[in-house]
Amino acid sequence: MFKLKGVLSLQADGHALGGADRIALLSKIGETGSITAAARAMGMSYKGAWDAIDAMNNLADEPLVTRVTGGKGGGGTHLTERGQRLVEAFAALEDIQLRFLEQFETLADASATDIKLLRSLMFRTSARNQLSGRVVVIHKGAVNDTVELELPGGERVVAMLTSESTQDLGLEVGTEAIALIKASSVLVGLPDNGMRLSARNQFAGTVTQVTLGAVNADVRIRLAGGSVMTAIVTVESASSLGLEEGVAVVAIVKASSVILGTTR
Repeated sequence: MFKLKGVLSLQADGHALGGADRIALLSKIGETGSITAAARAMGMSYKGAWDAIDAMNNLADEPLVTRVTGGKGGGGTHLTERGQRLVEAFAALEDIQLRFLEQFETLADASATDIKLLRSLMFRTSARNQLSGRVVVIHKGAVNDTVELELPGGERVVAMLTSESTQDLGLEVGTEAIALIKASSVLVGLPDNGMRLSARNQFAGTVTQVTLGAVNADVRIRLAGGSVMTAIVTVESASSLGLEEGVAVVAIVKASSVILGTTR
């Protein structure tokens, strides 16, 4: 038996306005009248809190939060009437969602694996390579973090992203995530050629298909663990490397070319 957990998110004009964390920030501002106190209660930085507020104010039909300076009350940060209504509406929607999830969990035929797969399939992006895995290592830096994602076949995808992005995505060891890699960012090399590369991601695999175009070739590579990666190379490069079905190759991707996404 699995435990289903739903995540409620609000949108404005097709753009994400915020989920439970941002609404909770609004609620704390309403309670304290101080963005400093609200950010502290949420475990956020002062800058991060203002970034979230600015994003919500920009997307909403009218401001949700206003700053008052000086005056009889000493100033502070306050929810507008519109912001308060949004907090109350979100609370009502969460109650409806909770009751829905309680009913959904009675579907005994569904499994946790089925739900996980459905969630991944709903992730839409233009990137040709979408690799699902689990975070196994996070190397923290002053500005950037290096995150290692382990794929089902055992390969590890290394991504470099800002520390702020790591926090915003809620990435930690054990988090399920999707690595997005544009086909044009994948380089193809031949193994055992003595070349040493600085790229963090070097995946051994076998060419399964080469589709030639007027200028470029679409190369599909099955990695040793079973995942498939697509690369776009020039027809001239495909010819000079002798790329065809069955040829052993190495798919090469810089860590800075890997984008991580989550569906939670």
